[in-house]
Amino acid sequence: MRFSHVCIESLAVALPDEVWTSARIEEQLRPLYERLNLPAGRLELMTGIRERRMWPAGTRPSDASAAAGRAVLAKSGLRAAQVELFIHAAVSRDMLEPATASFAHRKIGLPASAQIFDVSNACLGFLNALTVAAGLIESGQIRCALVVSGENGRPLVEQTLATLLGSPLSRNAIKPYFANLTIGSGAVGAVVCHRDLVTGRPHRLLGGCARAATQHSDLCQGDTHGAEALAMQTDSEQLLVAGVELARETWQEFTGGTGWAGEFFDRLICHQVGRTHRRKLYETLGLDLARDFSTFETLGNTGSVALPATLAAAVDAGAVTAGSRVGLLGIGSGLNCLMLALEW
Repeated sequence: MRFSHVCIESLAVALPDEVWTSARIEEQLRPLYERLNLPAGRLELMTGIRERRMWPAGTRPSDASAAAGRAVLAKSGLRAAQVELFIHAAVSRDMLEPATASFAHRKIGLPASAQIFDVSNACLGFLNALTVAAGLIESGQIRCALVVSGENGRPLVEQTLATLLGSPLSRNAIKPYFANLTIGSGAVGAVVCHRDLVTGRPHRLLGGCARAATQHSDLCQGDTHGAEALAMQTDSEQLLVAGVELARETWQEFTGGTGWAGEFFDRLICHQVGRTHRRKLYETLGLDLARDFSTFETLGNTGSVALPATLAAAVDAGAVTAGSRVGLLGIGSGLNCLMLALEW
């Protein structure tokens, strides 16, 4: 896919104040660690994640998405009244029906004329939503869209802790739950528009490439657990292998006929799983790790928020500046991969 007229006009993040360190989580799991003779510190050692953030108990995903939506509109040169498309793109939802976009739309104060819906595709949802908005802008159907994602990892992490402490699990049996302890919370929003609406330098979305490997859809599966809780089990070892292989195939297609080879990009940002995933991905693609920018160390894995929030952090830190060419290397359970090219 290629885009000629699509820009990310503004980008903003909303983060919770409550910090959960890996040490704090392991302290809660002390009875399990003592029973199985597990060394303290293994969570941070294996993932590189020191801490993650959590919304207050009772926070709805639409509350998080609305916070990001209001934040990005406050930065934008465009008005809420100009938004013609609104997408909530998170894994987290308020409920099955109606769309969580309905609640966030009202909380942000967007116009009744805006088309609204949810896009859900595990950790890839926000990037997918960008391409949906970009396609509508490129075709001339709309001029301006607002894409938001609000992830609330608290119910999943709390249910995981309860399961690990309440069941007589063996060392082997706890493995599918380990990835849950890396999850954090956050929200991100982007105003996406036709370049004619941009005042100042346009941050151009150039295009991208997507591939699927749905034979691996059983490697990471999550669902509701009772009224408010969430449950998820992941085969982390096989997910790493299959995910990196899918990324390799996608990268070959992404760079094959576009001229966007590894040297084209000044900065690369991948989905924020952890240290091992990042190292293996960059090794497999033959890319210089020095061009990476990461936030998993302090935010953990925030699902669909992780990659765009890391892009925002890179901009704020001066790691992405005017004219920087940025590769977004997204992947989500399913398995699905989407890589996008930006010119900031």
